[in-house]
Amino acid sequence: MEGAVSRYAPYLYVLLRIVAGLLFACHGAQKLFGVFGGVGGPPGATVPLFSLMGLAGCIEFVGGFLIALGILTSFAAFVASGEMAFAYFRQHFPRGFWPRQNGGELAVLNCFLFLYIAANGAGVWGVWRRRPFPPTTPAECAVSTRRD
Repeated sequence: MEGAVSRYAPYLYVLLRIVAGLLFACHGAQKLFGVFGGVGGPPGATVPLFSLMGLAGCIEFVGGFLIALGILTSFAAFVASGEMAFAYFRQHFPRGFWPRQNGGELAVLNCFLFLYIAANGAGVWGVWRRRPFPPTTPAECAVSTRRD
């Protein structure tokens, strides 16, 4: 079993990156455009664009798509990780220390997931993989030597 999983590990990582990026973009779309039920209040409600929630929505929407497509993946994932850390300490941490107690599990999970993606880059399937300059992360260096 371990041999089969390790054989497909680069492709499973990309699947994780794509799904996480698209789900993150959905959170941004919910805040910015009121889709998926909107934010609080009546269905379809949005947040003001020039507010902390509006900035968070922009980071989530644009960053999520960049992560999913594999464009500027490390940078976008690092910014997304920072946003989730900020969201946790601003909104959840004042309600208690433990994420289970204060409702911040998703923020903590996304923070560390995007930090992992920032360290590993786009992986084997990324639009940005065919860029004109050399890879920057160790994972991108290892992947750039493989043929698709």
